[in-house]
Amino acid sequence: MDLAELDLTTAHLADACIRANIPVRTATLTPVIPGTRTSGRVLPARHAGSVDVFLEAIDRSRPGDVLVVDNDGRTDEACVGDLVVLEAKAAGLAGVVIWGLHRDTHDIRAIGLPVFSLGANPTGPLSLRDRAPEALSTAEVGQWTVTADDIVFGDDDGVLFVPAAEADALVAKAKSIRDVERAQADRVRQGESLRSQLRFDEYLAGGLTFREHLRKIGGAVEE
Repeated sequence: MDLAELDLTTAHLADACIRANIPVRTATLTPVIPGTRTSGRVLPARHAGSVDVFLEAIDRSRPGDVLVVDNDGRTDEACVGDLVVLEAKAAGLAGVVIWGLHRDTHDIRAIGLPVFSLGANPTGPLSLRDRAPEALSTAEVGQWTVTADDIVFGDDDGVLFVPAAEADALVAKAKSIRDVERAQADRVRQGESLRSQLRFDEYLAGGLTFREHLRKIGGAVEE
């Protein structure tokens, strides 16, 4: 599921999760190349100070997967550099998501594969740690645990994880949200304020909460 082809953003999908009562699992990660997007099945790998876990994950990957690297959100070392990103691209992966830092920014940008991280640091791994038994089956990204049963989406707003089993329904709901909100935006550009569209004067005069008011009039902002 390609965000660009779907003409959706992570914001649309996050709103869809809220409407569907599915946990909104997001992480504030930044694309190394602004404007790039990624999406695909999660390919988890827990970093323990050595690149071999990434190579092993890539070796068992499928084209279109996204390597999701768990480095405990560390900001004292980078765990992914240009060689891992180049290897991921050669294997047909759709991107790399890092709960931690990257390095070799210039070279990664030249490679062109979408990479998302907490930022950059020139320092590589500082020590070897014991490899977790689940190093290739789960990854922790912030407060979330993700597996190959999840799909990750990433754009300039960050990354979002959704259950693969729910993805089609969430995409359909996200498209509906997108269409309504784009229509509202077009009307604002044509001179009809959002306040007017949402009958904001009625909300101010009434006794409903804003979300109750939106439900009443069929609005799509926040509800």
